[in-house]
Amino acid sequence: MSQPDPTPDTAPDKPKHFHHRAIRHFSRGGRRYALPWLSLGRWHKRLLLVGAALLAGSIAIAFAIGAEVAIAFHHGLMQQSPWLTLIIAPAGFAAMAWLSRRFFPGTEGSGIPQAIAASLTDDARLRRQFLSFRIAIAKVFLTLGGLLSGASIGREGPSVQIGASAMHMLAGRRRGRIASSRDLITAGSGAGIAAAFNTPLGGIMFAIEEMCRYRAFRANSTTLTAVIFAGLMSLAVLGNYTYFGRTPAAISWPDGIWPVLLCGVLGGLLGGGFSRLLIASSRGLPGRVGELAQAKPVAFAAACGLATGLIGLLSGGTTYGTGYAESKAALEGSAALPALFMVAKMAVIWLAFVSRIPGGVFAPALAVGAGLGADIAYFLPGEQDAAILVLGMVAFLAAMTQTPITSFVIVMEMTANHQMLLPLMATAVVAHGVSKSVAPLPLYHALAHPALRRAEQKLHAPSATVDRPAT
Repeated sequence: MSQPDPTPDTAPDKPKHFHHRAIRHFSRGGRRYALPWLSLGRWHKRLLLVGAALLAGSIAIAFAIGAEVAIAFHHGLMQQSPWLTLIIAPAGFAAMAWLSRRFFPGTEGSGIPQAIAASLTDDARLRRQFLSFRIAIAKVFLTLGGLLSGASIGREGPSVQIGASAMHMLAGRRRGRIASSRDLITAGSGAGIAAAFNTPLGGIMFAIEEMCRYRAFRANSTTLTAVIFAGLMSLAVLGNYTYFGRTPAAISWPDGIWPVLLCGVLGGLLGGGFSRLLIASSRGLPGRVGELAQAKPVAFAAACGLATGLIGLLSGGTTYGTGYAESKAALEGSAALPALFMVAKMAVIWLAFVSRIPGGVFAPALAVGAGLGADIAYFLPGEQDAAILVLGMVAFLAAMTQTPITSFVIVMEMTANHQMLLPLMATAVVAHGVSKSVAPLPLYHALAHPALRRAEQKLHAPSATVDRPAT
């Protein structure tokens, strides 16, 4: 119901600009009533918000299609000439590291820490170092280059930075502010996850649980609008698909308590330990390896690529790329994961991470979790292998990212299996609790704060040099 204008016609004279407001009014019984839904200014803001969400979804969808093409091309090449990886991987890693450092700073690594760092600062100049349309487009092509090289990286983390960049473009409007910069970044991040995985609920939960971890979630309408329209774009182009297909696996009770506890505890230890390793590695590697990484980052990236190629050869090619195909085949029962797949996959993820090439760890973490579930299922009797694989996925992801709600919602949407809701919730909670005792700091926030400090130092470095007194 329309609310009466608090300022009736009988009030004293209003400022001259009052009648030029965009909100339309009508009169009844001597009182004025506002009709905000007829406001041209408000509809203009809504259309801009929807347009930015559709842009974010379009880039994420094109990114997803490109990633599938890149992975398929690399797979076909490796089938024809497996040893060619010893050339392609080092050259590709070196090229992506050089391009990101030389021409596109801000594109290194996952993209989620950059989005978080941008949301933590009020300085527009700092935010532009992490989020821009130029960075978003470069992130797409550099990540595709890494996938062509066989790097074990994902597109989901980069999609967060892409979505945040698209929405953040609205923050530069001088008139008719749509939302705060933080709210726009939060909304874009959720839209990126929703479009990348086709998981709208997961996108909303990611925005709440990860992007607003240390502050109140206030971007309700902005986030919902961005996630919904990015998801609609994904639905229109790619159809109503699920990331891992439809998995009818289920856990029977009370026997299912043991897979839940094993996956939760082991996944929590493994995911928390891996998160701690990544955080420590981001601060520098020890010894001569660390000196090489600091002095010659491109050559170090090439060495990481060579090691990735060697592991790929030893594993029969199962460790290249995101690990999506291997995980899906294991869930469908068409192929089993090797016993050492989990360890090998963690190794190549770490190599891509320390090389600082653009690419995320979100999707490859699911493959590690699938490997964990496969190893646990080997020691448990019964016909619940696929269900235990799903539990392993949610356990490792929840432990590594310390986002239990986001993890079980995303995995549930990926497999379209609501029968696993309670086991997934229980596993995520156990894994998160164990992980907190191993790694007190959440991974992405532990990476975001140093990135923000480096950006501040870079921004103020020229003035510091000028102001330094002569000696």
